[in-house]
Amino acid sequence: MDLRLGDYIDDFARRDWQTLDPAAVDDPIRIALVGLGWFTREWALPGIERSAFTEATVVTDIDPDAIESVASGTDLTGVDPEAFCAGEVADEYDAAYVATPNATHLPYVEAAAEQGTAVLCEKPVEASTDRAERLIEACEDAGVPLMVGYRMQTDPVVRRLRDLLDAGFVGDPAHVHATMSQTMLGELTGDPDQWRLDPELSGGCALMDIGIYPLNTTRFVLDDDPVAVSGTTRTEHEAFAGVDEHADFRLEFPDGVAAMCTVSQNAAHASRLEITGTEGRLVLDPAFYEREERELAVERGGVRMDVEVDPVHQLEEEFAYFGHHLLTDTPVHPDGRHALTDSRALEAIYESAETGEVVRLPA
Repeated sequence: MDLRLGDYIDDFARRDWQTLDPAAVDDPIRIALVGLGWFTREWALPGIERSAFTEATVVTDIDPDAIESVASGTDLTGVDPEAFCAGEVADEYDAAYVATPNATHLPYVEAAAEQGTAVLCEKPVEASTDRAERLIEACEDAGVPLMVGYRMQTDPVVRRLRDLLDAGFVGDPAHVHATMSQTMLGELTGDPDQWRLDPELSGGCALMDIGIYPLNTTRFVLDDDPVAVSGTTRTEHEAFAGVDEHADFRLEFPDGVAAMCTVSQNAAHASRLEITGTEGRLVLDPAFYEREERELAVERGGVRMDVEVDPVHQLEEEFAYFGHHLLTDTPVHPDGRHALTDSRALEAIYESAETGEVVRLPA
């Protein structure tokens, strides 16, 4: 095997999926933003505006003040959720970005699907597998594209890591270690009265909110799905009563590769992804947060190379991919069926935490 690391490093930030010249786009995909929380305001909306393939045209939220705050002084059309779901301004958008609390994704996606509108839905796709299946089927029955917002999959550094793994730079994968933690009540909001701490709205906390990052990114870079999972959860502080504050889990893949993952909503801010192979290692640190510069380490044959990565705007990359693929009529990925595998795995990890048993996943 002829392995030239420079082939992967020289054009590190390339968009290997892009075929359309951004300068040739006269009519970008018009997007309605559903849910105007901090992530939508601070990351999704700027990402849409930075992409040559998309533009924001409509915003909606259950909070009228949020609509006014975002739409005021702009060309954005602000509508209440009832008007959005009724399709009163459906002629003003081509796709809907749904970023509401997990357990409220379904009705908005169903409404968009009924309007014949493409959907980019935030992860996890819903708060339970049953609701996730209904959401996915709504899009399939309507024949509209559904993409799920796993932004790591369109981040060039993760794509290059997968390329290096595929090329055999570290031999055959042997095991994966991944971790992600944050002090949620300090970094996001200090208010304990929030949807992430409401199991009815979130479906869980540490696993559902951040555990999905090591789970899905591991699936993506290995290009494989787990066949069995096990895990534990732990809650110590009153603010997290009713949900999981900390969690650890093990993913077993068909070829015997195991991934050990730890996540916490109440620990020092950190994230890391490490893949050890028969001939070396790939380490991405930091790994999963949207606002951090990262470094990719490649170790092979006793030599280590550290690649300092110029950060991209992860949401620009995600929306550029989404808009590009709609404009070129190309199937989007990750799609709903891909996301359903995560929903089933997360539910199985919670089951394992209750029973102490390894849980097999459906083929």
